[in-house]
Amino acid sequence: MQLYRFLTADDTSAFCHKVTDALNKGWVLHGNPTYAFDAANGVMRCGQAVTKEVPGTYSPEIKLGDQ
Repeated sequence: MQLYRFLTADDTSAFCHKVTDALNKGWVLHGNPTYAFDAANGVMRCGQAVTKEVPGTYSPEIKLGDQ
């Protein structure tokens, strides 16, 4: 099955570490990263979609971060 996640974080090195961790766990970048101003918190935020092919059948109970 194909899994999809959208990773987000403030524009700090923590975001890069989050994406790097996902890549090292077999996730693949999907599309371009995004960058937007979060007016509610007054910070810039980054986002990146990632996908991963895994065996099994999809269920909403799957914890995507554990894959």
